[in-house]
Amino acid sequence: MRMALYAPGLGYYAAGAAKFGAAGDFVTAPEISPLFGHALANQFAEVLQLTGGSVLELGAGTGRLAVDVLTRLAALDALPDTYAILEPSPDLAERQQRVLRALDPELAVRVRWLDALPAEWTGVMFGNEVLDALPIELLARRGGKHFRRGVALDANGGIAWRDEPLAAGTYTAAIDTLFPAGDYESEINPEGEALTETLARILRRGLLLWLDYGFPAREYYHPQRTSGTLMCHYRQHAHGDPLALPGLQDITAHVDFSAIARAGLDAGADLAGYTSQANFLLGCGIADLLQQSGAPGTARYLRHSNAVQRLLSPAEMGELFKVIAFTREVDQALRGFAVGDRSGRL
Repeated sequence: MRMALYAPGLGYYAAGAAKFGAAGDFVTAPEISPLFGHALANQFAEVLQLTGGSVLELGAGTGRLAVDVLTRLAALDALPDTYAILEPSPDLAERQQRVLRALDPELAVRVRWLDALPAEWTGVMFGNEVLDALPIELLARRGGKHFRRGVALDANGGIAWRDEPLAAGTYTAAIDTLFPAGDYESEINPEGEALTETLARILRRGLLLWLDYGFPAREYYHPQRTSGTLMCHYRQHAHGDPLALPGLQDITAHVDFSAIARAGLDAGADLAGYTSQANFLLGCGIADLLQQSGAPGTARYLRHSNAVQRLLSPAEMGELFKVIAFTREVDQALRGFAVGDRSGRL
């Protein structure tokens, strides 16, 4: 998965094909409506006014979300000292730079790209659809035996699955702890947990926020979900074969938010909330932002209204996508979790 997504010049995120939007392989929330970024900025502004500091976005996609967040923060008179972006894809970093150059110069001058994580951070750190793109470990139990799934060359020189039997250890413990009884296949995401723990330790004062699709552990490892959540996206088509088009398709897995919550807590951060994307955006004032977008019945308002419906609808992104937040030295409750907080389900 790491090679297929990130190999220099060949991996999906390292090559130049369109990835986001109607012309790409999938659509993300920032491509649907600028009100998504404006709602996030409402939450960020509250934190920044308490903590000062800067904003760090991990995996900034096309740069569209950064534009929307900065524009709204400027309107709220809550601009950070710096808006930093950590982007592992050279292709996407170049695209972000083109998009952000179109910003008002006062905003554009605040943006910089990082080559590595900072030693410490005050302010806000966040990522939208980042955790699902980190390489996962695919594990299986069959006939009472434990396996780690990998790939190898077949007799014809093609790529084929190869299952490696596991001796007792970390992976077998994960299988026995998380998986239901019987034959079962699913994923764990140690890199997502490690990244969350690292960021939570780096955070000196402020907010760490993840937005992604996933479930708590009890739903993630449900007895009926016997083949896991691994999914691929190619030209708006979703399928389950990660070996089909290596380097040409996105490969993702849903997020186990219970594991992410443990990682942040283990690093000493406070769990500030966990809820659906719909609840979070409503708490951050997206309904008010929609009302301010234009007079009802106008083409502009209807366009924004349809986009917000996609972001909030349980049948679209509103329920599948979740938001989890950690804070350090922030005593004020976060507005995005004022209604519908589901931390107790983790």
